[in-house]
Amino acid sequence: MAPTSPQVREGELLVQGYRLYWRSVGAPGARGTVLTVHGGPGMSHDYLRSFDDLARAGYHVVYYDQLGCGRSARARESSEYSIDRDVEDLDRVREGLGLGRVHLLGSSYGGLLAIAYTLAHPEGVRTLISASGLADVPLAVREMQRLKRELPPSVRETLEHHEARGEFQDPAYLRAVHEFYRRHLCRLDPWPPEVTYTLEHVSLPKYGTMNGPNEFTIVGTIAGWDATGRLGEIEAPTLVTAGRYDEVTPTVARSIHEGIRGSELRLFEESSHTAFWEERSRYMATVEAFLRRRG
Repeated sequence: MAPTSPQVREGELLVQGYRLYWRSVGAPGARGTVLTVHGGPGMSHDYLRSFDDLARAGYHVVYYDQLGCGRSARARESSEYSIDRDVEDLDRVREGLGLGRVHLLGSSYGGLLAIAYTLAHPEGVRTLISASGLADVPLAVREMQRLKRELPPSVRETLEHHEARGEFQDPAYLRAVHEFYRRHLCRLDPWPPEVTYTLEHVSLPKYGTMNGPNEFTIVGTIAGWDATGRLGEIEAPTLVTAGRYDEVTPTVARSIHEGIRGSELRLFEESSHTAFWEERSRYMATVEAFLRRRG
């Protein structure tokens, strides 16, 4: 008899006056719930769907789209797009879906958000996984600028030419941005459809307000966020991952690892920002082993 696929459910949850979309794969059980937190800020959860693999290993995997993102409602005022609001919404989602203490897995900005959430609500976190996340945005920006300087001269010059003029939507500029992404966001060719879908459906109001025009130009409201000095307060067992070619570089990952006592660090040598696609089986085995050992 062929194995049955994990049950998939989806719905909307009313959170602070807005409807937020959620999707769950698998059923609650002894291994617990992995609550995923997507990046951006302004992406959707879709690019994280490789973590459905954990449901096949017996975990309950839950996704949701943050306020202003994906299938969730858009905020009425851009001032509602903030880290504090996202932290509070995350807590409401966890409680509203009755998830209890969760394995909290945050990717990119979602990793920042997962760290902020763990600092604010440690009682809700069973384990913490930072998947190419960041705790110090200025450090991440400096590292991304270094990666830009290492691009081929023609690509670098195109970026600099149009950035000086504020021409962030010029076709030549966007082609140069894609070259950065091809090296440091996802090195697969072609990209998984879920990654492509997410990049094609970015919530520009939220992304522009909190981040900026692209992944390596962070000039929005999160630009100065730095929780490095508080990482020592985190007591949840923590796994920090990054790719060798990651736009959120291994230097950033090491800064989190060094700040959280007893944390584990795993670098994926053939990956960039989406190791959970680029080295999918190895990545999932690493997460499963961590959860069995520390969860």
